Amino acid sequence: TLDGTMDALVPAYEKLLQDPEAEVRTAATFNLSEVARTGALVSADAASNQDARVPVAQRLVKRVVSLTEDDSENVRAALAMVATDLAPMLGRDMTIAHLLPPMLLLLRDSTSEVRLNIISSLSMLNEVIGAELLTQSLLPAVLDLAEDGKWRIRLAVIERIPLLAKQLGKEFFTDRLLSLCVGWLGDDISSIREAAAKDLKELTALLGSEWSVSNLLPRVRQVMEHSSYLRRMNAVRALSLMATAMDVYTAQWEVLPILLEMHCDPVPNVRFNVAKGLGLIGPMFNPLVYEGQIVTILELLKEDSDRDVRFFACQASDSLRATFNKKMNEN
Repeated sequence: TLDGTMDALVPAYEKLLQDPEAEVRTAATFNLSEVARTGALVSADAASNQDARVPVAQRLVKRVVSLTEDDSENVRAALAMVATDLAPMLGRDMTIAHLLPPMLLLLRDSTSEVRLNIISSLSMLNEVIGAELLTQSLLPAVLDLAEDGKWRIRLAVIERIPLLAKQLGKEFFTDRLLSLCVGWLGDDISSIREAAAKDLKELTALLGSEWSVSNLLPRVRQVMEHSSYLRRMNAVRALSLMATAMDVYTAQWEVLPILLEMHCDPVPNVRFNVAKGLGLIGPMFNPLVYEGQIVTILELLKEDSDRDVRFFACQASDSLRATFNKKMNEN
């Protein structure tokens, strides 16, 4: 039977988790949740008698604590990726008692990759025990990673922000992490700034236009008034992307006027991003808005003193003209 087979296999697997070679322990750890998922009943531990039988997950969770203390960061990183998969198999009470403590240890691990992996895999834990028990320990880890010296770590955190917004809930996310997201628009690394702008679009799509207008828009407007043209430029990009995730009415009345105002920024890089933004969001609107507001500004930018601004204004103008001509022909 499966149970009888697992009585022999689980002890052998546990030995692999304690193998002298870090590579073997890492490979074994990656398979932790797969072994537990068999659902077989085995003896509670190596020393117990055959009468005390528990699911594999309940036996293996006892190994998690020792793995969090493994000398190899690769083992700990592997554990951080898969250990939370045990939560649905263990249930709420056993997860809180046996799995949550080592997971919180991983959130404070000295290696940023380990902390990042555990943050990325918290959805399973969240579904079983709820976000409330996680937030107190999760937030310091997120804030620490958000300021990590390795820009790729910061980028990875940004890419997980929408997931965190789902896990933590709208209210907690808005209160504790939203300012951080907008702050990334001023990061020294261009890849971070671009990813931050895309994040604001995803957050708008996830949490809604009304939330975005109340919480994101005021903060982005503040960035648009910053003395650094790079921050203003990225704020324009973010604003354009946010608009594409909004309903047409909100985009027209809340975002478009702000974007149009920025056409007179003293720095060409900001102005040509206004042109690109208008080209991006223009197709959302009806012909009256296009002809009455967007065309007017693009015509001004087409006469700009800077050739890059003229180029992108002409590009946006040609693209929008073709789009609206096609719509007219279809009607």
